[in-house]
Amino acid sequence: MKFCRPCDGSLEATTDLKVRVVGCEAAREFGRVVTEGFGPAECVANPVEQGRSGSGMDFLVNIDVDDLEKAVRFYSNAFGLRVGRRFGAFGAEMLGGPAPIYLLVKKAGTVASDASSQTRAYERHWTPTHLDFVVGDIDSAVEKAVVAGARLEKPVAIHKWGKLALMADPFGHGFCLVQFLGRGYDEIADR
Repeated sequence: MKFCRPCDGSLEATTDLKVRVVGCEAAREFGRVVTEGFGPAECVANPVEQGRSGSGMDFLVNIDVDDLEKAVRFYSNAFGLRVGRRFGAFGAEMLGGPAPIYLLVKKAGTVASDASSQTRAYERHWTPTHLDFVVGDIDSAVEKAVVAGARLEKPVAIHKWGKLALMADPFGHGFCLVQFLGRGYDEIADR
C-alpha cells in the first residue's frame, strides 16, 4: 500500500493507467486526483478553476488522426480510455488518464501549419514530442497495445529507473510505455 502526500490517504493501484484515492477525506473534499508518474504517488489539487497543478492551467493532448472511429477503438482498447464528448465527425474527447486526449480528424496531405510546408502523414513519422504512458506491468500493457493495433518498435529495455517500450500507434505517432522501478527517475536525478 502506498500513501499520498500531504494527507496520507491510502492509494490503491489498479492494473491500468489509473491510481485511485481510498479513504482520504481531504482528497474527496477538494476533488483531488492522484498521479503516479515520476516516482512516489502524490495528491494534486484539482479544482476546475485552478487546473490540476494549481498553476491556473491544465494540459490537453491533441492527436491528429485520419479515421476517428479507428482512433477511438485504439485508444479505448490499448489504454482503457473512454469517450467523454464527441464533436461530430471532427473529433472525440478520450477520458480516463491524467489529461484528456482529443482525437482530431485531419486529412492526410493537408498542411499542418501556415508557418511550414510540412503536410500531415499517417505513416510512421518522427516528432520531438511524444506521449509516455506510465503502466504498472509493461509486458501486459505492450501486449494489450499490440492487440489493439500498436506496433512495438524495439523490445522492452530495462534502465536503472525502469522499463521502456518504444511503440507507434496505428496513425504513425510514436509513444512509449514506461514502468518505473525503484524510485523511478529519482534513481538518476542529480539532486
